[in-house]
Amino acid sequence: MRHKTFAGIDYFRLVAAFMVIAIHISPLSVWSEGIDYLITYCIGRIAVPFFFMTTGYFVLAPYVLSNFKKKYPLRKYLVKNIRLYLIVTAVYIPISIYSGNMPKSILEFIKQLLFDGTFYHLWYFPAAIIGCVLLACLTKKSVQAAVYFSLIAYVIGVFGDSYYGLIENVPLLRTLYTGIFYVSSYTRNGIFFAPIYILLGVLLAVPEFHCGEQVCKWGLALASLLMLLEGWITYSFHIQKHNSMYFFLLPVMYFLFQLLLKVSGKAPAWIRNGSMMLYIIHPAVIVAQRLIAKVTGLTKILVDNSFFQYISVCLLSLAAMFMIQIFFERGGRNVSKR
Repeated sequence: MRHKTFAGIDYFRLVAAFMVIAIHISPLSVWSEGIDYLITYCIGRIAVPFFFMTTGYFVLAPYVLSNFKKKYPLRKYLVKNIRLYLIVTAVYIPISIYSGNMPKSILEFIKQLLFDGTFYHLWYFPAAIIGCVLLACLTKKSVQAAVYFSLIAYVIGVFGDSYYGLIENVPLLRTLYTGIFYVSSYTRNGIFFAPIYILLGVLLAVPEFHCGEQVCKWGLALASLLMLLEGWITYSFHIQKHNSMYFFLLPVMYFLFQLLLKVSGKAPAWIRNGSMMLYIIHPAVIVAQRLIAKVTGLTKILVDNSFFQYISVCLLSLAAMFMIQIFFERGGRNVSKR
C-alpha cells in the first residue's frame, strides 16, 4: 500500500502523538478541569485507536487480503515491535527505579510486560502485538469470528472502563472484572481494546466499506458530539474506572480515518518514525523537566502550570526526537562507509 501517498494519515500521526502527551499532562486543567476532560480525555482519546487502525490498515490488511499468503509485513511488524518494546523497557528501567514503578514480584512483572506496560505509556506495545496476533488467528478462521470477538471484547472492555460504575455492584460481574483486573489493571489492552480498532483498519482497506465524503464529515461531527456527551455523562456521574474507551469512539474513528485517507499529497518522511519516537520519549522528558524544576526552584512555572508544562514538554520532546534521528542517520552513514 505504500506506493500510494497517505499525507493525511502521516500528518495525523504527529497530531496523535501530541494528544498522547496531553493525556499525560492535562494541559487545560490549570484553567478548567471540565474543559480539560472534554478536550484531553474525550477528543484526545482518538489518538491510540488511530495508531491501532494504521496497524490494521498497513500491516494486517495485506496479510488478510492476500488470503493469508503475504506474511512478511505482519512478521516484520511483530519482530520490530517486540524488539523495540524490549529495548525501550530496558531504557526505562532507571526511570522506573527513580519513580518507584519497579514490579514487586515475578507475577507483577509478567502483568506489566504483557498488559500494563513496563512504564505507564508502554502498554501500547503489548496491546498492539497481542491484538495483531489474535486477529491474525481469528481472521484465518473467519472474518466473521474476528468481528464477533472484537465487538464482544470491546463491550466487556467499555464496562470495565468508562461504565464500570454501572456494573461494579453486580456480584457476578464484579467477580468477573475482579479476575480481569487481577491479570491486567485496565481493560484497555490487547484483548479488549486493540482488536476492534485494528480490525476496523483492516476493513477500511477494502473500498466497499467506505462511505461518501459528505457522509464521513457529517458522521464525524455527529459521532464526536455524541462521544463528548457520553464522556461528560460518565465523568459527571463518577462511573468511570478509567476513560480510554467509549462506545461512540468507534464511529468517530470509522469516519475520521476515511477522511484522513482522502487527504492527498506526501508528508515529510521523518514524521512516520518521529511520531513513534515522540510517544516513546515524552515521559522521560516529563520526568527530566520535573527534576530540573525541583533543582532550579522553578516548579511553579515548569510543573504546576500544566499548560506551560505541556508546551515545554512538546518542544523538548521534538528537539530530542530530531537529535535522536540525526544521531541514527549519521550512525547509519558511518556504518555504510566502512
